[in-house]
Amino acid sequence: TILAQQHFQTFSNRFAEFPAQVEVLSRFRTRKEIDAALANVAAGRTDVVIGTHRLLTKDVVFKDLGLLVVDEEQRFGVKHKERIKQLRANLDVLTLTATPIPRTLDMAMLGIKDLSLVNVPPANRLPIETEIVAFNKTTIRNAIMRELDRDGQVYFVHNRVQSIDTMRAMLEDLLPEVRFCVGHGQMPDGQLEKVMLDFMHRRYDVLISTMIIESGLDIPNVNTMIVSRADTFGLAQLYQLRGRIGRSHRQAYAYLLTPPAFDMTPVAKKRLYTIGEFTDLGSGFKIAMRDLEIRGAGNILGKEQSGHIATVGYELYNKLLEEAILELKHQEQAVAPERFETRVDLPFNALLPESYIEDPGERMNQYRRLLNARDSEELHVLRSEMRDRFGSMPQDAVMLFHLVEIQKLGQAAQIARVEFTNRRLVLHPFTKDGDEAAAGRRLVSQLQHLGPEWPVELESTPSLRIALSQKNTEMSVRIDQTRALLKELTMALEKVSAAV
Repeated sequence: TILAQQHFQTFSNRFAEFPAQVEVLSRFRTRKEIDAALANVAAGRTDVVIGTHRLLTKDVVFKDLGLLVVDEEQRFGVKHKERIKQLRANLDVLTLTATPIPRTLDMAMLGIKDLSLVNVPPANRLPIETEIVAFNKTTIRNAIMRELDRDGQVYFVHNRVQSIDTMRAMLEDLLPEVRFCVGHGQMPDGQLEKVMLDFMHRRYDVLISTMIIESGLDIPNVNTMIVSRADTFGLAQLYQLRGRIGRSHRQAYAYLLTPPAFDMTPVAKKRLYTIGEFTDLGSGFKIAMRDLEIRGAGNILGKEQSGHIATVGYELYNKLLEEAILELKHQEQAVAPERFETRVDLPFNALLPESYIEDPGERMNQYRRLLNARDSEELHVLRSEMRDRFGSMPQDAVMLFHLVEIQKLGQAAQIARVEFTNRRLVLHPFTKDGDEAAAGRRLVSQLQHLGPEWPVELESTPSLRIALSQKNTEMSVRIDQTRALLKELTMALEKVSAAV
């Protein structure tokens, strides 16, 4: 409601010199004003109508609706979005949000919806400094006084209406010289509007509120936020709340107050770690991606907008979904290549040791990301990220990266098995449906494109394969040579395919 009122004021100012009529529908309007606005919309006399969910009720009739802009998309449920589809066939819809709902982001990543990112912040904006600290009065007092000393204002978020007055009493005892006000959604409309306007006009120093300030409230003079029991908020909620400050050239500070670590759930700790990690301007997309991993993507055709996909991981989930879409489109043979896994036999351990990544869930998450990397470049990025997060890699982890990279290269070269034996590298070609003759012809064609620097031998006993003598027994040298050979075989395969 507050955001709708702010949008109405902004649009009215922007269109003041144009022949455009702007209306607003919200609970701050009287019944008579709402009826008049509805009549103007139905008759086509209104050019732009701004409103809350009230716009989606059945008594709102549009004469010629051309564009629907949904701001703060995370505040809308599936039923609201289904109602949007019913407004008009082929309606253009622009959705704006700093933190997309997991299902919306997933649909964009799959190409079902178009996605645009605004990564450049407004001029002179600074990243918000975020602190995650245990609840204590000293931190609260220092944070508030530091902001007031520079002539600013403060948001104090307490998301329980039942105890918000108790919190106000505690803060007034702690800081008797500070002017506090309270705002929440259960207040009468006129009273809430007066509190918000008084705070905007700087008649109060600190606004103690619930999540009502989450959606788009824009007061540039407020540059400190304190969130009580931050562990009970969702990741998108925390990011949206933090976005209410730092809306000018001043440095802004966010204090997320929590109970002791042992009183928080593992998921709450992940959320807080993420919000503390991503503080750069324009990091909403990264936070939404992490939220997608934590909560899951929900159902594309169902009502759930989030749901756990942790059992398979986001990347594998997308692969399975893509295969299902191709199958439904009857394009599997034309588009999807034959899938197989290259087996790599290494004479060393290849794993992520518990001593390197202690948390089992995080270790499984890194395994999934590793196995679902598409190429050497993605593996390199993942390896750098792991080193930054967990420190220098032990030999077992290094060998795991080598193994996975050889798997990817082997798949591209149509090699089913890579075998490191004593001083020899043996490659077994992929055989489709047991057709060794076709595999043999393909392999011979590949070998014909290799240069003389690759003295490989073609063997047919006990099965078709090629072998390369590796005189240097140092494993790093053998792995480098294997990578190079597989890349050559891939290029040879591309030449063979192009010639057909």
